[in-house]
Amino acid sequence: MANRRELLALLLAGGAALALSGIAPYDRATWLMEVAPIFLGVPLLLATASRFPLTPLLYRLLFVHALILMMGGHYTYARVPLGSWIQHLLGLARNDYDRLGHFAQGFVPALIAREVLLRTSPLKPGRWLFFLVTCVALAISACYEFIEWGAALLGGAAATDFLGTQSDPWDTQWDMFTALIGALSAQLLLARRQDRELVQLVAPG
Repeated sequence: MANRRELLALLLAGGAALALSGIAPYDRATWLMEVAPIFLGVPLLLATASRFPLTPLLYRLLFVHALILMMGGHYTYARVPLGSWIQHLLGLARNDYDRLGHFAQGFVPALIAREVLLRTSPLKPGRWLFFLVTCVALAISACYEFIEWGAALLGGAAATDFLGTQSDPWDTQWDMFTALIGALSAQLLLARRQDRELVQLVAPG
């Protein structure tokens, strides 16, 4: 019951945040593209919540990831105030908020992949699971770069805000590297906690 209340609170808070992010965004088309994973993911999570619920850890991380996407969609990644503040504070050459987004793009999907593999395959915690989860996270990151490439081909200059390269010729490589760091960090930091929550989740009764 407590978990259901928390999930409902996350859903309501996420819905409110999404609505706020959609009020006068910098560019409506960019906002739609950035928050599209939320519109796709939330219905899927709701549809599978009864027969394949996730751990509380994952639901919380998905909520945080959604907030990162909403912020990037509202301002565009190159203009998020938090990133601009850090840029000026540290004397960086660019607004690195998009690096946070790609770190989360590796961090959260890695734990989703890990949870699904542990529950639906013969894999056990160990080196092979660690390796395969990392590969899945990198594959997701690469697919997202294909999406950005397609947006650039179709939208031309209009897709600049969605791409968020900020004239960095190595932006794609940095994005994938940051996702890799996220995937490795997630497993090193949270694997044991996820295992404990999985035991409670799948325990009889």
